[in-house]
Amino acid sequence: MHATIIETLIEKFEQLPGIGRKSAERIAFHILERMSKDDVASMAACLNEAKEKILLCPVCQNLTDSSPCKICASQKRDPSVICVVESPEDVSAIEATNEFNGLYHVLHGALSPMDGITPDDIKINELLLRLGDGSVKEVIMATNPTVNGTATAVYISKLLSPFGVKVTRIAHGIPIGSDLEYADKITLIKALEGRQIM
Repeated sequence: MHATIIETLIEKFEQLPGIGRKSAERIAFHILERMSKDDVASMAACLNEAKEKILLCPVCQNLTDSSPCKICASQKRDPSVICVVESPEDVSAIEATNEFNGLYHVLHGALSPMDGITPDDIKINELLLRLGDGSVKEVIMATNPTVNGTATAVYISKLLSPFGVKVTRIAHGIPIGSDLEYADKITLIKALEGRQIM
């Protein structure tokens, strides 16, 4: 049995996504045993500063410390293409490819009637406001290939039809380096549907 303060610390780390009991214990004990008081104070100060200074970009809704964010402010980006994603992490993943040169729109979630997440709970209205001046020519739906992500993409694409923009969906299919025999039926169907001319 741990001391009450240690147990509370472990419980706080357990609240983070992807952190189970064992990982939370490892993090807590690493902080207590291996980090100096100065390192812990620096980490705490960094967390506080991030929480105070990070805000949502008024244009794309991504997390940022400037208004608008660096991507929206860049003159090198193509403002006629918007890639719609569920989370700021998705922006980071796409940016890491160095293949996309348009702008983003972060929904901060996906529709989920079972969880009570409705269109008013995610940043759909903010996306529609961006289409008012007619400068956007294509919206790429890059929501996750889950039931909720797909439902969100379909719902938004219907809302976008009056704007006359091209709405596309990122391809889903067989990961590079994997074998067809291990792919599930839905993945194979999506791979066939998303086939391209060689």
